Order: sequence, then C-alpha cells, then structure tokens
Amino acid sequence: MPAVLAGTKVGILRFSLPASAPVSPAATPVELAGREVLALAPEAWSRLWAVAGRGEIWRTDPDGNWQRVASLQDDEALTGLTALCLADTRANDEGGILVGTSKAHLARVGSDGQLGLVGSFEDAPGRDSWHTPWGGPPDTRSITEDATAVFVNVHVGGVLRSRDEGATWEPTIDIEADIHRVVTGSGRVYAAGAGGLWVSDDQGGSWRLSTEGLHATYCRSAAVCGDALLVSASNGPHGGRAALYRSGLEGNSFERCRDGLPEWLGGNLDSLCVDALPNGLLAAFATEGGDVYASTDQGVSWARLAEGVGPVHCVLTIP
Repeated sequence: MPAVLAGTKVGILRFSLPASAPVSPAATPVELAGREVLALAPEAWSRLWAVAGRGEIWRTDPDGNWQRVASLQDDEALTGLTALCLADTRANDEGGILVGTSKAHLARVGSDGQLGLVGSFEDAPGRDSWHTPWGGPPDTRSITEDATAVFVNVHVGGVLRSRDEGATWEPTIDIEADIHRVVTGSGRVYAAGAGGLWVSDDQGGSWRLSTEGLHATYCRSAAVCGDALLVSASNGPHGGRAALYRSGLEGNSFERCRDGLPEWLGGNLDSLCVDALPNGLLAAFATEGGDVYASTDQGVSWARLAEGVGPVHCVLTIP
C-alpha cells in the first residue's frame, strides 16, 4: 500500500493511502519513536534507511523492523559530525548507503555496518571555496544519481559529479548558484537554488536557469513525479509566501499548484520535505508548520494527510 513517511522530532510518522480525512498526530503510527529523524531513503525499494539523532544510521530488516546499523560517532574521522542526507547509489556498496554530513563530508556504510569517510570527496576540486552565506561551514545537503553518474549537492559548494562510482569528483555548476537540492530524472539533472531552478540536459555539463511562472525565485526543493516536475519556491531563506509549482520535465515554465492547497504555505518547503515516486503514482510534501499533503495525480490536486504534527525534517514516498 502506498504511504508517505515523515521524519520528525519524535520519530517517523507513517500515513497510508488512500486517506479519507486528515489524521491527528495522536492517531498516527510512529516508528523509531523518541528519536529525531533527519533523513530517509529507500534501498532499491526493498528496505528503508534513516538518520536518527545526530549521527545514528538505521535500516529496516526483511520484516520491516528498524535496526541500528552504525553511528558517525564510532569513527574518529566522523566524530562530532551530523548525518544530514542518505542515498543508495553506485558510489556505495550493494546493501550499503551513502551518507552526507555536516561540514561537507561523505561517508559510506557497508552492508556489514562498517562506516568510513569517502576520502575522494575530501579531494574534490574547489573544496576550499565552499562556504555558507552566514560564515559557517558548508554541509552536504542532498545526493542523487542517474544512469551513469552520482551527484552530490553541497551548500554552498554547487553540485559535484562522479562518473566512476565515487572514485573522483568534479564540480558542475558555479558554487554561487547556492543550490539546496539536486535530483535527477528524464535524462536531466535539476538543482533547486536561491535564484530559481537550474536544469542540465547533459548530466551537469551545462546548466540553464528557469524561473518563468514562479512568484519568487528562491527554490528549496524539487522532485520528479511521472511526467511532471515539482518545485518549491518562497520569498527567501527565512520563508514567507511559500508555494509549490509543477512543470513538464523540460522545466521551462511553471504553474502553481492550487487545488487542495491554501493560498500560501508559510515558511519554506525545505530541501528534503518534497518527494515523489518516479512513476508518478504519489507525491508528498510537508510544511514548516507540520502539515503533510499528498497527490496521486502528479501534483495537479492535493489532499491534506495530517496537520500540526510538529517540525518535519524529511518526507519519503514509498509504493
């Protein structure tokens, strides 16, 4: 049964579809209860991975039960860092996961639970120029892949690409594009940034900026949903007048999603809080206020699954 998972301060909330009415937080099943969940990712749709707390990595067993696999605090090179994103890519071993962390590092977790720093990412060209607008250290913010390459988004450090399973990395976009999320689909790479949505038709070799139809150009997230591309936009880093948009997969112009949604969503629809199944059967997002919405028609119309569930760090759609 399709479901939407939301990673929150109190664990993972699971919303099964179809849903006839919004579910109250008290009536929502909670997984990893009592643990703050920062990121979620599937492994070939056979099991799930999660970041709980600052650096604990969990995964489900064949019966769907969660098991603690590793912790960044167990590795001297990763101690003190926070795990921020996860992805199952060709840059990690089968049965393992790739982990992005604070201070712009990458780690691998093997199928046996062994964890280690990805040394090649430490040598990525341009690393000395990575920064944040407020002067703090950059973070590894999102990870994705397509048929031939793995892409890692550093904030602020652009989008790095590896064509050799993580052995080497190369920059693909000016770091001042200020990218917040990178996703792939339809043979393209999409990067939601402070100035709009960047689209690459050649695996990051070149980029074009798309803003037509957006009420504001500060974009935090994107997701490919069947024949549609979903993009979030707001007034700026502090949010305000946030909205979700859809376009064709070429990403040339955008139309605002309105059916079933309020006039404005408030805050920001954050980097990991918009997700969709690539086949288009389900899309979902969560607001800063803790409202969770889902669509089963590629973003044309939306229904509220829950309201007021508290801060949501990430959303994952599963078939």
